[in-house]
This record gives sequence, structure tokens and C-alpha cells, in this order.
Amino acid sequence: MCTIDGCGHHAKMPPIRVSQTDRRAFLAGMASLPLATVLAFPELAHAQAQRLEPLTIPLPQGGEAQGVVAMPAKLPAPAVVLIHEWWGLNDQIKAVAAELANLGYIAYAIDLYGGKVAKTAEEARALTQGLDANAATAQLAGAIAHLKGDANSTGKVATMGWCFGGGWSLNASIATPVDATVIYYGRVNRGADDLKALSGPVLGHFGTLDKNINATMVSGFEAAMAQAGKADLLTVHWYEADHAFANPTGARYDAEDAALAWTRTTDFLAANLKG
Repeated sequence: MCTIDGCGHHAKMPPIRVSQTDRRAFLAGMASLPLATVLAFPELAHAQAQRLEPLTIPLPQGGEAQGVVAMPAKLPAPAVVLIHEWWGLNDQIKAVAAELANLGYIAYAIDLYGGKVAKTAEEARALTQGLDANAATAQLAGAIAHLKGDANSTGKVATMGWCFGGGWSLNASIATPVDATVIYYGRVNRGADDLKALSGPVLGHFGTLDKNINATMVSGFEAAMAQAGKADLLTVHWYEADHAFANPTGARYDAEDAALAWTRTTDFLAANLKG
């Protein structure tokens, strides 16, 4: 089941089909497939995930940020920090990072759970509840600072997250300046005083059928952004879909809306990181 914090893995969705020929060619590295197709098949997502390399970033105040990175063919390049769902840093998020590298970004998928990946909703809930918010904020801020100053980077950085990670995408952008923020159905219940710290545009994707990340929460976010003098930075898109509609492994996946949201996301990143 999908919940306010994340979504489970179900087969109750229209099948995404891929021929055995295309599957073999993709696994051999000789062909590309649409992102939704890759994410829908564990072995394809795993193959994409293998492109990424571990990257541990020391933090100025001690400790470290852990994650994996995918590099684009052409450098220097802008960077995107990806923040996982409540499950942890799994192959699905890594595969999205690989796709962003294909599109010309340094894609750093941070691991806020220190290598732990949940297999059940109960495990995922325990991981989210056990998260040290101050430590997570420091890790995200450190990763952003590292990517801004890296010799391979243009200095432009965006954050991007889904569900649990969507809320943390906003949190990270409040904690330290970024050039763009993407939120997929994440918690946005932050006050105007917090939102005054935002320096770059924010793109939000939300489902009209979502009973938790709902119109009341999002309208409150819009009002708080206006109160903070940041209304012009915010773009919100609504979809006739439920929570986690962009996850092809979930029961609430909506292929048409997921594709539209991805197009809007990649256009938004290009406009604010490559322009």
C-alpha cells in the first residue's frame, strides 16, 4: 500500500511491457528504454543502478554524507541531489539518478539511512521515525555545498525527492541555497518564516486523490510562500491521481500523469540549471 510516507510494491496496475530482445539489449548496455519501463522491472532498475559509484562526502562539522553518484558524458555539468522515498536508497532511485546523468546532470542520490533499505512498511516506518532530522539536514547541506564547489560542477545545484524525500527536498532548500527544488507529493507544511530562506524556484507535483498530502496542505504552503514573499518562485501542478502516482512499482501508478510530471520536471531543471 501507498501511505503518507511512501508506497509499497504491488502488481495491481496496468502492465508495462518490454520485449525479451529489448530487455537483453538494455542489460547488455546496447539500448536505452523509457525511464518508466526501467523502473517497473527490478532487473532493469538494478542494471541502471550499477552505473553509479559510491560517494562519501565529509562534513565540516564532523560526520559524513553517504550516497552514490552518476556522472554525465560532458563536464562540467549542473548537479541534482536526489532524496529517496521512505524505503531508503534502492535501485529505483539510483535508476532515476542514472537517467538524470543521461540528461547531462551530475546526479547524487543521498542515503539518509546509512545503507539500510526497508522491505516492509513496518521497517520503512521505523527508519523514518528513527531519522535524526538535524543530522539529515547537515548531510544534505554538506552534499549541496560539495556539489557546488566540485571541479566537475558548474556550481548550480537542485534538490529532488519523492514522498518522504519530497519533504526533505524542501527542507534541504530551506537549510541552504539551491538553484531549484522539485517536490513529488512530499510534506510541505512549513511556515512563512522558514520559507523566507528559499532562494530558487520550487516545482511541486501533487495528486488530487491524495488524502494526506492534500489540497489543504498545499494551499497552506502556497499561502505561506506568499506571506514569505516567495509566491513568484512556486509552481504547483495537480494531477487527477493519488499519492505516489509517479512510481511504476506501486498500485497507484498513473502512467500518463507520471510522464507529464517527468517532462515538467526535466524542463524545469533545464531552465534553472542549464539556462
